[in-house]
Amino acid sequence: MQDYIQKRVLEICTYILESRATVRQAAKIFQVSKSTVHKDMTERLPSLNKQLALEIKKILNINKAERHLRGGEATRKKYKGFLSRKVEC
Repeated sequence: MQDYIQKRVLEICTYILESRATVRQAAKIFQVSKSTVHKDMTERLPSLNKQLALEIKKILNINKAERHLRGGEATRKKYKGFLSRKVEC
């Protein structure tokens, strides 16, 4: 694995551990795709540091379990804004 990839993997790992960020949030911060973040955390990180990989896996599993709640909240906010604009017309 090339040095810049190793550095990115460890930086993203640190960010996720400190902020409990989702894959999507980390991808936005580091300006890479969600697929890249996911591959870095699930495939590349274990070869660099198994302990960190286990910690990241726990966070990713929590985020995955909660994603339907975040999606529901986003939909609620979207339609709340939509309905308030409709009333103004």
